[in-house]
Amino acid sequence: MSEHLNVAVNNEKKSALLIDEKDNVSVALTQINEGENCLVRKGKEEEIIRVLERINFGHKIALTDLEKDAPVLKYGEIIGRMSVPVQKGSWIHNHNMYCERGMRA
Repeated sequence: MSEHLNVAVNNEKKSALLIDEKDNVSVALTQINEGENCLVRKGKEEEIIRVLERINFGHKIALTDLEKDAPVLKYGEIIGRMSVPVQKGSWIHNHNMYCERGMRA
């Protein structure tokens, strides 16, 4: 079941989408700037995550620290692996993750 992540900064509501409860990334539904806080809801639990860099609309936010080669889970499935370690709140995109499917010839 999908849950929404809500961000309240200066009375402006921002949100990101947690697609599957197994995911370790969420998807920004608006631009979220460096230093802003995300209130993450996963089921009945809530956690505030500080965004470490600007996350553009439609891009992924790390919900946990991820080591090099760690799987990136979105839709409850592995969509890629980290090419470098990142901290919770980091921007996840093709600059720091890779897809093994795309590397096969």
